[in-house]
Parts: sequence; structure tokens; C-alpha cells
Amino acid sequence: MKKRICHITTVHSANDTRIYIKECQSLSQAGYEVFLVAPETSMASLNGPVRIEFIPKEHNRLLRLIRGQWHAFRKALKTKALIYHFHDPELIFMGLILKFMGKKVIYDVHEDLPRQILTKHWLPCWSRKVIAFISESAEWMGTRFFDGIVTVTPLIQKRFPSHKTILVQNFPILGELKLKDSKNHTNRPPYFIYVGAITAIRGIREMVKALEYMQNSNVKLIIGGNFDSEKLLQEVRTYKGWEKVQYEGFMDRERLSNVLKNVRAGLIVSHPTVNYRDAYPTKLFEYMSSSIPTIASNFPFLCQLLNDTTSGLNVNPLDPQEIAEAMKWILEHPEEAEKMGQNGLKAVQNTYNWEIENEKLLALYGKLLEKGA
Repeated sequence: MKKRICHITTVHSANDTRIYIKECQSLSQAGYEVFLVAPETSMASLNGPVRIEFIPKEHNRLLRLIRGQWHAFRKALKTKALIYHFHDPELIFMGLILKFMGKKVIYDVHEDLPRQILTKHWLPCWSRKVIAFISESAEWMGTRFFDGIVTVTPLIQKRFPSHKTILVQNFPILGELKLKDSKNHTNRPPYFIYVGAITAIRGIREMVKALEYMQNSNVKLIIGGNFDSEKLLQEVRTYKGWEKVQYEGFMDRERLSNVLKNVRAGLIVSHPTVNYRDAYPTKLFEYMSSSIPTIASNFPFLCQLLNDTTSGLNVNPLDPQEIAEAMKWILEHPEEAEKMGQNGLKAVQNTYNWEIENEKLLALYGKLLEKGA
């Protein structure tokens, strides 16, 4: 009989790349019977053996925290899993209840929440430090009881007990973004891409303003993702550079792979905030796996990584003109840019891939189930 496990989220969509595509599917392929409790979403991209248990999608944070958590808890209990693996800090209380009921519980820490709270524009400035302290205290308390902690960056890993914490980085699955009929850089149109959450501190203003310095009328920035507010979308639409933007909204993996084969480089120009200076951007490694160079913020660790792999350029993320100069360099040096892309692909194939990270996740599951045997 397959060993049954249950992943839980009230924040992320059921087709989330880390949760569904990487962790749940990998565990299923390893022989586990996998359930995923998640908010309602389209079933179109949810083919496979992972069993999805939908809960109503709450659009209000307070309702999600209370009613959403209650729905998730009920659905999760019905799976009668051996291990419960949750992905949102707001589910810590539910995780503690599951633990006190004698269940094995894993907390998957996607982001440095206390540091991230300090940048939340929708929170009053006076409350951010207080809420950050409360959230860090809640995590500290919870992790003393949970059986395992999975973190996504080395910096986050340092915050938790070393004997029960593992680092499972969000590197790409080898061959997932299949770039069939990909052209060499010389024959590609002068297109660039940014994919991910679209926020002010991830550099959307600077990226669009950089396009104002691009004299080539054929230059285009393809943007995939959702704006965090309608106000921000309407603001950047007024910028002159917006006429060179192709806004796609959310792109599934198939659409993304079709776009990546026709672009010259990917952009990651997050601002130097506490939660981005030392974070590994998932899209960086996806750009690398797609054999395109990256134009990235000049944070020390990103400078080191791109320098070691010779796979991109670093810029001041707050300077649109400097971002534009890097884009021009990519267009004016197609052979060097193509070499950077190939270097990035080799780095992913040898080091920065999900297959290596997945072994650590499987080892944690094996250890926890062995203890319960």
C-alpha cells in the first residue's frame, strides 16, 4: 500500500510550480499517494496522479485566515495522511493542532516572512515591526513542535533548528521548459521578458521606464504575471515605455516555453529590500535553463553567481537607464549573449536543478516515516 501524504495551502493556487509541479508530482513519482488541499482553480493544468481537494477561494485576508483555514483543516483530516506538509505561515496554528493530534507535520517556508512584512505597503508603517515580531515569534514557537522544516534559501534556513531543517531550493526541473525550434540569438526579434509577481519593489516601474531609452522601435518587453494592484497597472500604463510592452498576464508553462525561445534575455531587477538582497529568484534559474542570459540586480550574491557562471549582466535596479544599457548590450552582442545563455544552461544541468534538490526532500520523508514505523 502506498504511503499517504497531504500538502496544504490556502494562499497558493493548486497549480503552483513549487507545490504542485515540483514537490507533489515528485513525491507521487517516488511512490507516495499524494493529496493536495488548495483553493479552487482551473483543472486544465492539473493532470496527473496527485489528488486535488479544493477549498473555496477567499478574497479577503481575514476570511482566508479563519474560514479558509477551517475548510483546509477539514479536508486535510479526511485524507488520513501519514504526513501533513503545509506551505503558508498563516497555517502554523493548524499545523500545531495537527501535531497535537499526533500527526507528523512539515512546514515549508517559501519566504522570509518577518522581513517581507516590513515591505508590505498595505500595512500601516507603525504596525509593520510589531507584526513582523509576532510572525517571527509564531514561527519560532511552531517550529519547536513540527517534525520537519523545508526552506527555500540558505538565509531562511539559518533561522530554524538545524537538526530538523533542510534546504530545498526552487531550481528548475531539467527539460521542463522544452524549447523546440529555438532560434539562435542573431535571428531572434529584439524581445526581452520578465515573468513573476508584478510589484513596485520587483522593479516594474524601472523596467518600463528603461524602454524609453531604447531607440529601436521593434524592442519589446514581454511581461507575464499579475499586478499586485490595479492602481499600479494603471500607473505604468501611462509611461511612455508602455508602448513597447506586451502584457500577457499569467502564463502557463507551455505558453512560457513558447515565449522564451524567441527572447534575447530575461530581467530580474528587484529593489534592494531586506527580503530580496539575499533571495534566490526562481526566474533566474528558469531563464538559465532556457539558455537565455539574465539582466539582474547588482546584489553581491547575484553578482557572484552571474560572474561564476558567466551567464548574465548586473545592473543598478533603481536606474532605468542602466537597465536599458544592459538591454542594448545584449542586442549589440548576440554571439556573446548566446554564449552566456549556454553557460547558464550548463550551470543548471550540473548544479541548479530540481532533481538534486528533490533528493533532499525524499530523504526527509523517508526519515520521518522511518521514525514512525
